[in-house]
Amino acid sequence: MPKTNGIVSNGPASDPAPPHDTFDTILVLDFGSQYTHLITRRLRELNVYSEMLPCTQKLADLSWKPKGIILSGGPYSVYAPDAPHVDPEVFKLDVPILGICYGLQEIAWHHGKDVLAGEQREYGHAALNIHPHGDNKQAHVSRLFEGLPNDMDVWMSHGDKLSRMPDGFATIATSTHSPYAGIAHEEKEYYGIQFHPEVTHTPKGGVVIKNFAVNICKAQQNWTMEAFKDKEIMRIRKLVGEKGQVIGAVSGGVDSTVAAKLMHEAIGDRFHAVMVDNGVLRKDEAKQVKKTLTEGLGVNLTVVDASKRFLSLLKGVSDPEKKRKIIGNTFIEIFEEEAKKIAKEAENTPKAGKVEYFLQGTLYPDVIESISFKGPSVTIKTHHNVGGLPEKMNLKLIEPLRELFKDEVRKMGVDLGIPAHLVGRHPFPGPGLAIRIIGDVTPEKIRIVQEADLIFIEEIRKAGLYDEISQAFAALMAGRSVGVVGDNRLHGYIIALRAVVTTDFMTADAYEFDSAFRKRVAGRIGNEVQGVVRVLYEETSKPPSTIEFE
Repeated sequence: MPKTNGIVSNGPASDPAPPHDTFDTILVLDFGSQYTHLITRRLRELNVYSEMLPCTQKLADLSWKPKGIILSGGPYSVYAPDAPHVDPEVFKLDVPILGICYGLQEIAWHHGKDVLAGEQREYGHAALNIHPHGDNKQAHVSRLFEGLPNDMDVWMSHGDKLSRMPDGFATIATSTHSPYAGIAHEEKEYYGIQFHPEVTHTPKGGVVIKNFAVNICKAQQNWTMEAFKDKEIMRIRKLVGEKGQVIGAVSGGVDSTVAAKLMHEAIGDRFHAVMVDNGVLRKDEAKQVKKTLTEGLGVNLTVVDASKRFLSLLKGVSDPEKKRKIIGNTFIEIFEEEAKKIAKEAENTPKAGKVEYFLQGTLYPDVIESISFKGPSVTIKTHHNVGGLPEKMNLKLIEPLRELFKDEVRKMGVDLGIPAHLVGRHPFPGPGLAIRIIGDVTPEKIRIVQEADLIFIEEIRKAGLYDEISQAFAALMAGRSVGVVGDNRLHGYIIALRAVVTTDFMTADAYEFDSAFRKRVAGRIGNEVQGVVRVLYEETSKPPSTIEFE
């Protein structure tokens, strides 16, 4: 039976337990900070499970109780009329709370509303001075700062500050412009810090987070991919049953490969892997994936060539969200058709039951970026795995990687015995080249992007850079540019090359190639890809851009 810890359970008792019911969980409530996801990442790195939800989350709607709560930073002022605030029930839950930046001010606002605009904004490195608190005879350093020096370098990013100490709180740290850079309730386990411990610019920030999660919240450090893998296999078996069958969407990327291998480990031949060739894959992708999964991993794979169907539906469509919706909806339609075929073939097999579930390789960053609520967060884009699905479909979704970041998926892949060159493969978006072609999608544009991308990746591998780069690809820009081919002027296409480095795909920096590499790749694409007259290198970080172009 799912544990409730005093919170009403929304699911039936027979439901397989999700991670937050089997691992101690720190809940991170997001106020729209660009750093919020890093809090969750830092906790996971400590082997403490964490989930992130919008700050507007109603606790009555949760079916589980966290071991502790962290309130993130945010771009708002708590005293503004439209400022976001947490559910007041958060402060009645009787669990430790840590407020970071805006989160500190939210705690203070709840305990007296003593927050105002600061005369001097603090942004960047700052010197934090840790203060003992309590009466003179029993003064002590806060448990939040145990093991840390009295003076430490931290990263600040705030304009507002407390006008006075809230009732019942004490100062545990100060900085030059923040007399209340750290506060703690004198009786309850409530803490607030004005700096950001989750960013690398705060060198000892991980200690602060560990002190809160492990020493104060008493969260067990048992979140590992080996433990999650074993529990997830058991969860899948219970969910699917002894005879149930699952049809799986695979692309050959690390996410779908790991999901397929995990599902195969859980239910064996009752898992049916299906790859849909949507016509916007990389060059020879379908052939390579079939060889990888069947010969390399023993997964039985059916390849469905639906390229004409997809391209017909995409014809003349330029809006990226419409592209994603078309591709997402058509994927489901085709999978449902394949499920019926598989079910019909299995009718006379006594060991097999109905095909009820559809496997997807959705990851946690997909979920985070698709969360939208009024106030601090906006939807950056709809991931086809999350928001591009039809509202009504006949198959139930099963998403075993939904709670994982990319690096965690790779670790699980290693635990499952998947070769390193497959686990380390760069991501490829579900909508494929359709979102790497700005504007409408045509066969000619697909050919150009496929050929340019192949050259780019070939040269990256030859230079020994592939494993240093998190994701690299070619994209086709909108419009045309004049060029000279032979003795003729050509109004041709523009290719943009993008390569990024990242640890979590929530933020990313452009990879810096040397000039010789740039010239070599640009020269090959210009000479070998018919129709291309200009090659650009795109170097914008995420944020402000996204990794993909659409």
